[in-house]
Amino acid sequence: MIKFCSLFSGSSGNCLFIGTGRTKILIDAGVSGKRIIEALCSIGENPSDISAVLISHEHSDHIRSAGIISRKLDVPIYANVKTWESMEHSIGPVKVENKRFFNTGEELVIGDICVNTFSIPHDASDPVGFNFMVDNRKITTATDIGHITKRLLENFESSDLILLESNHDVEMLKVGPYPWSLKKRILGDNGHLSNEMAGKVIAYMAKKGTRRFLLGHLSKENNFPELAYQTVYNVLNENQICPGEDIELSVALRDRVGKVIEL
Repeated sequence: MIKFCSLFSGSSGNCLFIGTGRTKILIDAGVSGKRIIEALCSIGENPSDISAVLISHEHSDHIRSAGIISRKLDVPIYANVKTWESMEHSIGPVKVENKRFFNTGEELVIGDICVNTFSIPHDASDPVGFNFMVDNRKITTATDIGHITKRLLENFESSDLILLESNHDVEMLKVGPYPWSLKKRILGDNGHLSNEMAGKVIAYMAKKGTRRFLLGHLSKENNFPELAYQTVYNVLNENQICPGEDIELSVALRDRVGKVIEL
């Protein structure tokens, strides 16, 4: 059995939990260490049981407390070489034995969890998404996606659960307070995925057989949970897919712990 929970997911900080009876992993650590530890306790997990922290990329909303968690819990941090080079000066000292490196595209084995890493299009050094596999179950996490590629969709296939970015509503972003340079970055090929595009990806993956979806990494300024859900819901309806009947669809919240999912 795999246990999965979004502890925090949004433009202001990200941390996900995935675990089995033997292995417990955090994906990113972009909020304070105190909040992560409190969140773990709230879902019945002992922070001292954490086996590893995986880092998707070096932006602050994904690494803010990675060093703190590593030092406090004495756990390794896994990241690819370019991400380590970009984030090392920001996270403070980490024990040599707790610095773990991987090459994007390779498979990792952490305890009884098999992890595949895959490249994502975002304006970071070498950003990645993750596939987690245990006992023929597969969970995929993919946020900070500028655009969708055939290779990304291939990595999503056969997933039992996908946490997918649904960052912004395009019209909210266009009329919002951000400077044009930032709007252009978010809308660009290495920016973030819109609600509408998330809906199209979910419709495609639902037709491929995936039945559980979480919308993640919502922008605080350019989105809100009800809008993200409704936009994706509408796209699914256009594709004759009914959330609640054909698939399960929910939203990972920015500032509080989500529902624990067991597969």
